[in-house]
Amino acid sequence: MEMDSPSQCRPPHVVIFPLPLQGHINSMIKLAELLALAGFKLTFLNSHHNHERLIKFTSIVAYFKRYPGFELKTITDGLPLDHPRSGNWFLETYEEAILMKIKQSFREMMINSNPPVDCVIADGFSGYAIDVANELGIPIIGFRTSSPRSFWVYYSITDIIKAGELPIRGSEDMDRLITTVPGMETYLRCRDLPSFCRKPDIEDSTVQLIVKQTRKSTQADALIFNTTDELDEPILSQIRTKCANIYPIGPLHAQLNTRLKAKHGESFDQFSNTLREEDKSCIPWLDKQPNRSVIYVSFGSITSTSRDQLVELWYGLLNSKTKFLFVVRPDSVIGKDGEGEDFVKELMEKSKDRGYIVDWAPQEVVLNHEAVGGFLTHSGWNSTLESIVAGVPMVCWPYFADQQVTSRVVSTVWKIGLDMKDVSDRKIVEKMVNDVMVDQKEFVNSATDMAKVINQCVSIGGSSSNNLDRLIEDIRMKRLKTTFVRKEFT
Repeated sequence: MEMDSPSQCRPPHVVIFPLPLQGHINSMIKLAELLALAGFKLTFLNSHHNHERLIKFTSIVAYFKRYPGFELKTITDGLPLDHPRSGNWFLETYEEAILMKIKQSFREMMINSNPPVDCVIADGFSGYAIDVANELGIPIIGFRTSSPRSFWVYYSITDIIKAGELPIRGSEDMDRLITTVPGMETYLRCRDLPSFCRKPDIEDSTVQLIVKQTRKSTQADALIFNTTDELDEPILSQIRTKCANIYPIGPLHAQLNTRLKAKHGESFDQFSNTLREEDKSCIPWLDKQPNRSVIYVSFGSITSTSRDQLVELWYGLLNSKTKFLFVVRPDSVIGKDGEGEDFVKELMEKSKDRGYIVDWAPQEVVLNHEAVGGFLTHSGWNSTLESIVAGVPMVCWPYFADQQVTSRVVSTVWKIGLDMKDVSDRKIVEKMVNDVMVDQKEFVNSATDMAKVINQCVSIGGSSSNNLDRLIEDIRMKRLKTTFVRKEFT
């Protein structure tokens, strides 16, 4: 009887490679841990800059020692180490020369990997990773970290342009329906398209880069989406016409929580993958507040606001008479160095009777706190999913990219919140906060009902749980096929 070779007996080696942005790292490192729980060897490939920040603000190295074979490796993000990487730096700085630099480093790592790489799960925005994997004969799965609906809009931009629905013809055109995105014809307006679609020049390099990378991602062997069939099936069925094999395995933070609790119990201490220092002093403050009495306000890791916008938001919160927990990153206020930090301190002093302001908060913990009854959010996809799982209705104030699409879906399709895009007026902020927190209980009821459905998806037998099991098994099978092919050619 022929014995299995050592390479056939070892666990599959999977490389996970996110874009160097907090939101992308957030969901992809959770997937990495889920695959480690399944017994895979994992290599998590992060930029030098973000790896150093994770080491500074988290216990990442100590935490992942519990998984044999889990390696943290670094790669260039193509920028000098002293680059500030603030605001919308990614789309502003990424160009072909930088992408080629990353591609070359990635290729060298794949060639020199020991043990050999059996599967790559790369950020769906990293088309160059598909080229490298195909060249080296390694199966590759693209992970689209934004919502399926925003992905589908990105994919359809070429068709929107061909139909003459872009460019947008001035402010009077903003509420015109877009009719060339299949499955979204009844609710998607010009105003709800990704922010870069507002550019008057449709040949703009940012628009072309995003369209190119989105179309390229369907050339991967499969696509992963951080969603559930129950949330997005109408659009997932559209995406399957372009990429037949997709895995809706989200919400990943809930999926990971469920599997860790099943293995270790309720008291298991999880890893916080933040690139900033969390101010946990807000939790004792929340503990003193009545149930569902606080609106949590956070606009994520990238959003920048002017001083005037921040003042309008702040006054709207004060006038709503609702208590608030407000995350204001000092680097989020547009102005001269140091001005943002001084202004935040000024707001903190004026807010101490009604609210609590921190630089950064442990968001999952906050959203699941019984004192929190609403979320004023930038509509980032991770934040949206965390709010859905916690059953917290939203007021959406999107900043850029996919967030414009998501805020429309939250308000019009799922009806679990309100869309405040393109507005920074204190009276509207006050009204929408009161609508979600006080006046319109249907938002609370809808959010609670949706949370029950989505949490069932990640339980044993749920759609997302089953899809994750299918992903794990498919990676095992692809590893065997890859080993066989390599054996044939050696």
